[in-house]
Amino acid sequence: MALRERLIRESSQTAAPASEDAAGGQHNFQEMKSRLHRALINRMDLTKLNELAPEQIHAEVARLAEGVLASEAMPLSVSERERLVNDVRHELFGLGPLEPLLADPTISDILVNSHRKIYIERRGKLEMTSVAFKDDEHLMRVIERIVSSVGRRIDESSPMVDARLRDGSRVNAIIPPLSIDGPVLSIRRFGTDPLRMSALVENQALTKDIADMVDMCVRARLNILISGGTGAGKTTLLNALSAFIPETERIVTIEDSAELQLQQPHVVRLETRPPNIEGKGEVTQRDLVKNALRMRPDRIVIGEVRGGEAIDMLQAMNTGHDGSLTTVHANTPRDALARLETMIQMTGMRLSDRAMRQQIASAINMVVQVARLSDGTRRVTSISEITGMEGEAITMQEIFQYERTGVDREGKVMGRFRATGIRPRFSERLKAYGMQLPRNFFEEQ
Repeated sequence: MALRERLIRESSQTAAPASEDAAGGQHNFQEMKSRLHRALINRMDLTKLNELAPEQIHAEVARLAEGVLASEAMPLSVSERERLVNDVRHELFGLGPLEPLLADPTISDILVNSHRKIYIERRGKLEMTSVAFKDDEHLMRVIERIVSSVGRRIDESSPMVDARLRDGSRVNAIIPPLSIDGPVLSIRRFGTDPLRMSALVENQALTKDIADMVDMCVRARLNILISGGTGAGKTTLLNALSAFIPETERIVTIEDSAELQLQQPHVVRLETRPPNIEGKGEVTQRDLVKNALRMRPDRIVIGEVRGGEAIDMLQAMNTGHDGSLTTVHANTPRDALARLETMIQMTGMRLSDRAMRQQIASAINMVVQVARLSDGTRRVTSISEITGMEGEAITMQEIFQYERTGVDREGKVMGRFRATGIRPRFSERLKAYGMQLPRNFFEEQ
């Protein structure tokens, strides 16, 4: 049924509820889009599309679509035709209904709970959208397109997968039988241009003075661990910190799914590989860390430690690869160290508690804690220095902290960054590298 005919019928039938009319209209539009999609697939020479520029492809799709619409006598307005052609182009070459959401730079997360329920996160708050897929099969086609583009697969034998989009955004998909209500897709966006430290300062994630200090710490080759919960901004901060690494150094990055966007010219990017359909061929982060040590790196950057690679990373930091950066899931700096101990135990190595803690204390110089606050904003909430061992315990001193003072009428968290009054030991290392902070920089405020 043509969209214009539906609109005429709606104006004369006022008894039907608005929600039912909207649902029927959406169904009719999806049906029309499917017909146009099938017709274009039959008429296009897909083998020649690779030879055309994107602008030529869009023009060719628009030309063929106009021909199909005319031949099938679909009486649509100009705006309806444009929407239909754009939607079909997204189906052919993009991610279907998700393309308009991906084009919106204010959206940080796209959460597809089912083919009918799609949420987004904008400025730290979740919103329901009117976007929908036709059915589960339609959603599965989009998931398979994402997964196959990075050489991975998703099916009943492997119903969970991590992947990435071309702009570096992180993708997770899980399908039945593990997902009860149909395929589920989560996209965490990073954008084509990673946030610089200046943008984080502007967004009040930290102050200019603290940003200058961590800049010096990266240049002075301190080993830095970024700790935080899910969605707290760990990877964003890691990208910002990595921009301070001198361009003369060779950097090797190791990730489960490549997300880091380093700006230096001398970067080698490594990514893990899942097992194939026979359960063979898996390459873990631990394998890549071991291999990276043979690649003459000046610095090793690990997207996130979550398993046995923690011990290899610590040993690398202790054997000449200082200045390395990584992230870990934890709610406090002390919890981050406890998680590292747990990861070391996951390797099966029989190390005493003291031996594990000595490895951690001698390898890591600084722990930067980040958090997403109740109003959706991200903040650096604590910067701590690891000073060594005292008996069986790792000693740590907090240098800066974010002090919450309340919430305003709009629900925005109020607070300030303040120094704790402790002068860190690494200030002497900064001086050795020709960098010095003001004398009163660490005075309690």
